[in-house]
Amino acid sequence: MTANESKHVVVIGGGILGASTAAHLARGGAQVTLVTAGSLADGASGRSIAWLNSSGDRSAEYHYLRLIALDRYRTWSARHPESRGYLRFDGAMKWAGPGESFRETFAFERDGGYDAVWVDRADVAAVAPDVDADAVAEEGAIFNAGEGWVSLPDLIAALVADAVAEGARVIEHAGDARVDVQDDVATGVVLGDGTRLAADRVVLATGGSVPAHLAALGVTVPDATPAAFVLFTDPVDVQVTTVLNTPRVAVRPTPDGRLVLDADWAEQSVLVGDDGSITVPEASVQGLLDEASKVLAGNPKLTAQRVGAGLKPIPGDGEPVVGTVPGIDGLFTLFTHSGATLGLVLGELLAEEILTGAPSPVLASFRVDRFDTAAVPDPVGTGAWSPVS
Repeated sequence: MTANESKHVVVIGGGILGASTAAHLARGGAQVTLVTAGSLADGASGRSIAWLNSSGDRSAEYHYLRLIALDRYRTWSARHPESRGYLRFDGAMKWAGPGESFRETFAFERDGGYDAVWVDRADVAAVAPDVDADAVAEEGAIFNAGEGWVSLPDLIAALVADAVAEGARVIEHAGDARVDVQDDVATGVVLGDGTRLAADRVVLATGGSVPAHLAALGVTVPDATPAAFVLFTDPVDVQVTTVLNTPRVAVRPTPDGRLVLDADWAEQSVLVGDDGSITVPEASVQGLLDEASKVLAGNPKLTAQRVGAGLKPIPGDGEPVVGTVPGIDGLFTLFTHSGATLGLVLGELLAEEILTGAPSPVLASFRVDRFDTAAVPDPVGTGAWSPVS
C-alpha cells in the first residue's frame, strides 16, 4: 500500500489518545473506525487531573514534546473559541513540602527557558488571589503562567464530532476488543461479541490496559500503572482559576464550577481486591477535601460529589510509548502518562506516521523498541505472559 492510498484504520480506545488519533486520521483522508469498550471518555481520560504542563525536571526530548503539545492546545483554543469553557491557561502554582525546597526546580525551569516566576509568600495574593498565602511554603512558590487545564470529556466529544464529520464511524460499548493478528500482521479487530472488523492498520490506545493487550500478542512493555482515583467536589462558591500542585493536594477547576482533587498519598491508600475491584477509603476522600480547603483562599467548605477510580496509565520508565509495535506489521500503539498534556500532539504525529509511512523524528526517543519487547507464554499455562530475561 502506498502512502497516498486511503487506509482503513481501526482505533481501539475512546480516551483522549484514541479520539485525537481518530480525528487526525479522518482529517487526513483515512477511513476510520473508533472502537471503545464502554462510553467515550469513561476511562482514565474521564478521571484525570488534566493539568497541562511541562513542569519540573525532564529529558530534553520529553520537555520538547510537551512544549509542542502545549502549543497545539493554544492553536485549538484559537480555532475553537467555544473551547474556552473547557480549556484554560490561567497558570499554575506549586510549592515544596516541609524540609524540601523548590529553588533547584525553579532554576532548572528558568535555565531551560520555561515560563516560571518565583513568588514570595507576601505576593501570592497579587498573582493567584484564589490561593491561601498562609498555606504556601515559607520560601515561596513557583508560578507557571503558561500552564493550564482541560476538561478531557469535552475535548474528546469535540474531536470525535470532527472525526464523524469527516466520515469516521464510532462503535461504543464494544466490550473487550482485541487486535486480530494473522501471520504477524494486524488484520483488524475482534469486538467483545466476536464481530470482526477488517483493517489495514490498527491503533491500540486503551490506556492502562495497553501492556496487557500487547503481552497477549507476545510484546512486553514495562508497566508502572497503579490503581488511582480523583475526587470531584460539589460546586464551590469561590472562583478557582489557578491549577495548584501542593505537597498534600492537587486542585483544578471544572467547566461547571466544581473542583478535581488528587494526591500521591491518597492514591497510595487505594485498596485493590483480588478481582481487580478498587476501594477508596472514606478517610482519603475527606482528607483530600480538607487539604484542598486549606490551600484555597477563604478556606471554603468542600463536599464530595463523586470519586473516579481506575487505572492511571504510566509506562515503566515514565516516558511515552508511541508508534509501531515490533514484530506485528500494521499495529501501532499509544501508552503514556500525562495523556491530557500530550493528547493532541501525539494523535497528530501518530496519524501522520500512519498516513505517510514516515516516522516522526520528534517521537524517536519514545518507540516501543527501546525495550526488550519479546515475551513468552507463562510456562505453567495460566494464560499470563512473562518477559524474556
